[in-house]
Amino acid sequence: MPALRLPTPLAIRAAVHAAVPRPADLPWLVGYAVAFVIAHHVAAGWGGQGYYSLLYPAAGVRIALLWSRGPRLTLSIVATELAVQTAAGIIVPGHPDWLAAAVGVARPGLVYGLVVWLVRFVAARSHSSLGVAPMPLGLAAVSAPMAVALVALPWSLLSPELTGVVGLRQTIASLTGFAVGDLLGVLLIAPPLLWATQAVQDGRLSLHRPALRQLAVLGEAGVVLGVAIAASMLLAHIGLGVPATPALLAVAWIGLRFGRTMGWLAILIVAAMVLPYTASDMPLADRLEFHMSLASIVVVGYLAGSFADAQVRAQIALSRRDRMLFQAERLKTLRAMSVAVIHEISQPLSTLAIEAKHLHEITVSTDPDIAQTAAIIDRKAAALSTLVRRLRRFGGRSVDEPSALPVSALIETVSALTHAEAKAARVVLEIAPVDPDFIIMGQEIELAQAIVNLVRNAVQACDGRVTLSARRHDDQLEVTVANRCPDRRGPQPGMGVGALVARAIIEAHGGTLDRVTDGDGTVRATLSLQLVGAVA
Repeated sequence: MPALRLPTPLAIRAAVHAAVPRPADLPWLVGYAVAFVIAHHVAAGWGGQGYYSLLYPAAGVRIALLWSRGPRLTLSIVATELAVQTAAGIIVPGHPDWLAAAVGVARPGLVYGLVVWLVRFVAARSHSSLGVAPMPLGLAAVSAPMAVALVALPWSLLSPELTGVVGLRQTIASLTGFAVGDLLGVLLIAPPLLWATQAVQDGRLSLHRPALRQLAVLGEAGVVLGVAIAASMLLAHIGLGVPATPALLAVAWIGLRFGRTMGWLAILIVAAMVLPYTASDMPLADRLEFHMSLASIVVVGYLAGSFADAQVRAQIALSRRDRMLFQAERLKTLRAMSVAVIHEISQPLSTLAIEAKHLHEITVSTDPDIAQTAAIIDRKAAALSTLVRRLRRFGGRSVDEPSALPVSALIETVSALTHAEAKAARVVLEIAPVDPDFIIMGQEIELAQAIVNLVRNAVQACDGRVTLSARRHDDQLEVTVANRCPDRRGPQPGMGVGALVARAIIEAHGGTLDRVTDGDGTVRATLSLQLVGAVA
């Protein structure tokens, strides 16, 4: 039985360091505190016994921050909420029940952070549509409120004085109201916040005149939703209550037909009709019924829109994969053709290189012009012969099997294959010295292709300088390609498959490929591979 591996001190230290907010996170946390206070007070209009509100926008602000900045901010968000609620008098230090109140405030934030992390973890390893954006966000938005309610159930039964309800019936009703309030707050508030954040980061805040197709989409969606609302009002008028089914079907149709954005706009229209009505004084049972119906419409509509968008993205990914397969077949044919050509010219070129070297040797003491010409012929013939041998090796099948590979030799091959392209683009390719003791296990040609793709992308995306370096980090080899991309450089032509091919090769070798952009605009593509002989 294999021994249980405990977390190393380095791993524990890295986890603690990741949980500490960075300077760039502080403005977000301050903004979150302000938004939390405002959203918390807005929710008071839909309050009731045993729960704070049947519409809790603060939950939407919470999950928007967790999703955009990552679950690493969970503890920081919990600390922010504790500070806000202490300042508001919800938590009174020194009071006999202050610890229980603090746990009640901290629990939703902790569960939300755990759900966001779990959904991202599962989505990263999923091969179905559930793992394609934006489905993971939809699943997290629906799962988090439910998870908080389930976690709070035993606490509510053991400590009923905290919620002011007694008995299983009232406890279930209280938690249902809590879950419904969080669901509505999350799905009504989080999507626009995330869209606005992404638009600011991408610089896409400009408004454009709607196209004819967009007007047609708005028209069809408006007709479908209008018919559904009219049907609900008619049924209510003849005494059959206010059924949610027509609006639910309409919102689901709009989401599946036009995607998440149109689905959310339809949800917003329905919510704008229901929420002002339920904010007035009305029996708890009636208000809860309206909000549960609205929650079902919101959940179905948002998930339907997310599924439609995920299907579109999956189709785009499949189309791109098909193009990659077509290109791979072309490259396979080109490889066979190049190997045949190289085989035909390698023998006479080797003979020419030998004769050129001999000519250089016998003309050293002759006329200087003749000696200089012979030296140039010798140098060029030797370089061309070396290049042909390298191409013959690159195109052959003798290196298809994994083997122990010196990193210095790998980087030398990359340099030879990319130097001419960088020079033609007027880009300086700087290659840092590589420790000759660095050894990895892999297929030389595939790994060289991956690094060549990264260097080629860097050369095409920048002007001036590209650096290639290799260093050891613990038991891993890290090869980094760095460049700066000025704003004035537009998008480069091509299929955009180089980075995808590189990532596939690196992951097939058990490594990882990360791409980050520094504050000064420097883009760093870093691949990590296991070093041979390193202790895992």
